[in-house]
Amino acid sequence: MYGIVNQSIQGLVTDNHGRDKWEKIKVRSGLLQDYFISNEPYEDNITYELIGAASEVLELSEDEVLRSFGEYWILKTGYERYGDLMKAGGKNLYEFLCNLPNFHGRIMLIYPDLRPPEFVVERISEKEVTLHYYSARKGLTHFVIGLIQGLAKMFQETVEISVKDQEYTDVWHDVFQLKIT
Repeated sequence: MYGIVNQSIQGLVTDNHGRDKWEKIKVRSGLLQDYFISNEPYEDNITYELIGAASEVLELSEDEVLRSFGEYWILKTGYERYGDLMKAGGKNLYEFLCNLPNFHGRIMLIYPDLRPPEFVVERISEKEVTLHYYSARKGLTHFVIGLIQGLAKMFQETVEISVKDQEYTDVWHDVFQLKIT
C-alpha cells in the first residue's frame, strides 16, 4: 500500500488518541521508520501490523479500528487530499459508489502502482443497494464499512450496512446490503 495509507492511520491515531498512543503503536508494530512518504509504495504487512498494534494499544477490536480508519479516510484524508475529485464523484452516496471506477482511475494517475479494489453496484430500489467489493487484499471488510459510513456522512445521508456474503477464491469478495436514507 502507499505511504498515504499509513500516514492516514497515524493521523487517525494522533488526532483521536494523541501522539503518545501513536508512539506506542509504532513500537508494538515493530515499525522501523519514523515517517511514510505518501506516494511511496510499502509492503501491505506494515499496514496490517499497524492496525493490529492499534487494536492492542487502543483496546479496540481490529474491526473497530478498521471502521474508524475507513471513516477517517473519507472525511479527513480523502477530503483534504482529493476534495475536488470527491466533490465531482456524485451528488449522493449512490452516485459516488457508481462512479468509483472513474475516481480510482484518476487516483491511479497519481499512484501508478495502485491496486484499487473493484466495486460493483446493483440498485435494488430507490433506497436499497447491493454493493460487491472485490480486492486482492483480504480482511478489509470493516474498512469498507467505515468508508461507506464516511461517504454517507459526507453526503449528509444515513446508511444501514449489512454483510450479506463473503468469499475468498483468488480475490476477496464481500457483498454488502445498503439501505440509504
